[in-house]
Amino acid sequence: MYRFLLTPRWWGINVFVLLAIPFCVFMGSWQLSRFEDRVQDHRDATEQISADRHETARPLREMLPVDKSTSGRQITATGRYGKQLLVPDRQLDGRNGYYVLTLLRTDGGKALPVVRGWLPGSADAAKAPAAPTGEVTVTGALQASETPGDNGVSAQGGLPDGQTAAISAASLVNLVPYDVYDAWVTLGKADAGMKAVPATAPADSGLDLKAFQNLGYTGEWFVFAGFVVFMWFRLLRREVEFARDAEMGLVTEEEPVSATSSSGV
Repeated sequence: MYRFLLTPRWWGINVFVLLAIPFCVFMGSWQLSRFEDRVQDHRDATEQISADRHETARPLREMLPVDKSTSGRQITATGRYGKQLLVPDRQLDGRNGYYVLTLLRTDGGKALPVVRGWLPGSADAAKAPAAPTGEVTVTGALQASETPGDNGVSAQGGLPDGQTAAISAASLVNLVPYDVYDAWVTLGKADAGMKAVPATAPADSGLDLKAFQNLGYTGEWFVFAGFVVFMWFRLLRREVEFARDAEMGLVTEEEPVSATSSSGV
């Protein structure tokens, strides 16, 4: 009854199944490992941010460019505050509000974007406290430039004068008359009654959309492996039923492909 397993067609089916199942399991395991790596990166980044709050601040120039090893580290910079901008639609403690962003003109001539704090409600320049005058030294967590559309950063355009959707050199270059560092700083202690904005983990180190895509792909590959096994058993069962019926003379002996195809497979 099982002699059909020795036919060329079933040799091809069996070889396909024997190759497809390990491949699907391998790809599912690889995607799962990618998800686990991102979970570990998120855990490490969170622990690093907590540890960075207590470290001694280092000069800004020693921590550039910003990467995974320097993002969230405490830095110090000296200069004079210049143009002030508002960054609307920023969440903090479950409430909507805005960042108060002020450009710090350093001794080198370039400006460092400094988030001096967060205020609730709609962006209102009249409510944003003015920056201190004279030379100041700021200390805060170093952050990489934001990318509009990523990690909840708005890609909205056409904002009123004095507002920016993203904190990045590319977004600020047309809003201020001087060069801007490709980084920004959030103060550990906010100015003038505002709430401090906590540092965030660097890009690609959190449980973002990419991480959950990896988890979704993991499930898909394992489902594919199960589907291959299911279809193999289904074909086998139909082939056995056809062979049994042929032995009993209930059907005409013919190519099994016709029998399986006529059954809707």
